[in-house]
Amino acid sequence: MRDYWARIRGGDLGTLPAVLGLLILILIFGSARSETFLSALNFANLFNQSAQIVFIAMGLVFVLLLGEIDLSAGFGSGVCGAVMAILLTTHGLPWVVAIPAAMATGVLIGIVLGLLVAKLGIPSFVVTLAAFLGFQGVLLTLLEGGKNIAIDDEFVTSLNNGTLSVRASWILAVAGVAGFGLAQFLRWRARVIRGLIAEPAGIVLARIAGVAALALSATYVLTLERAVNVSITSLKGIPIVVPIILFFLVLWTFVLGRTTYGRHVYAVGGNAEAARRAGIPVDRIRVSVFAIASFMASIGGILIVSRQSSVDPNTGGSNILLYSVGAAVIGGTSLFGGQGKIIYAVIGGAVIIVIENGMTLLALNSGVKFIFTGLVLLAAASVDALARRRAAASGG
Repeated sequence: MRDYWARIRGGDLGTLPAVLGLLILILIFGSARSETFLSALNFANLFNQSAQIVFIAMGLVFVLLLGEIDLSAGFGSGVCGAVMAILLTTHGLPWVVAIPAAMATGVLIGIVLGLLVAKLGIPSFVVTLAAFLGFQGVLLTLLEGGKNIAIDDEFVTSLNNGTLSVRASWILAVAGVAGFGLAQFLRWRARVIRGLIAEPAGIVLARIAGVAALALSATYVLTLERAVNVSITSLKGIPIVVPIILFFLVLWTFVLGRTTYGRHVYAVGGNAEAARRAGIPVDRIRVSVFAIASFMASIGGILIVSRQSSVDPNTGGSNILLYSVGAAVIGGTSLFGGQGKIIYAVIGGAVIIVIENGMTLLALNSGVKFIFTGLVLLAAASVDALARRRAAASGG
């Protein structure tokens, strides 16, 4: 147990700064605009609004773990969304074809970018900056110079607009809490049995209790009626995008934390040359993380098209990329490689979207939003740098 606290003092803060920052932001905006910011309608909207950023940030965690960067993820998601839209409308194909095609497009994009970085040795900054510019042209070409393509497929539009039933919402919440609690207990027990560094049992129980309270409280709020006019339609239940986020959160957390591949990713991010000498296929790992990042960007593109029920030349553009990178870093992923988890992207995405949403409700102009978001990102990067310096000084 002492080793655990020594690790904390050594600078391994994990998500603590981001979580504290998120709580402070919620208190500030909740106090200033309690009638709107804390409403059930706005709470549900936060999930739908943050979906694209969270998914792109999840993918970027893999790239950042290797100390690389992908500047093309935003417009790459737009290209994938456009592919889906064109197949649905122009070619009249069903969603069971259009959605996998968009995902496959994302994987192909990532493989090409990864090969350029791994095999030709071109810096990822240069490769993905070129792709950032190129994908804007690809998107314009696909949209025939900039037209808007409307989507009316019921399944696609429900992905980031629909909700689960009240019963399904509570089943998801209870099952999620039970699964989280079991996973935490088994992980803690395994580390204790093996004599590894383990958190104090009290912290594990407190975390489980905290997640349970948060999940059940959130579910209660989301199952309240939030429709403006109930006589026209009823709106209650957890947004469909939430279980989608949870699925990929669990999937990629398992991949990074419980598989040989995940250990190889961390090893390459920590010291690529040492990993190569240990027999790890460094080039294949590099290609794979770009493929995963673009795959997740494709899902982000699908969800933003779902939310807007259309695709246009700005899909995936604007501040999407900057916010996605910011989400990964603010959550706790290191820009220097070797340190990061998928949950960091989710928490960081929550911080970003709370800032955006709260400042919009306060009617602050875009200049103030950019300045404040930039300061938050700078603070997160500073925490990362200081934590690494402290860890180096303590011999960690």
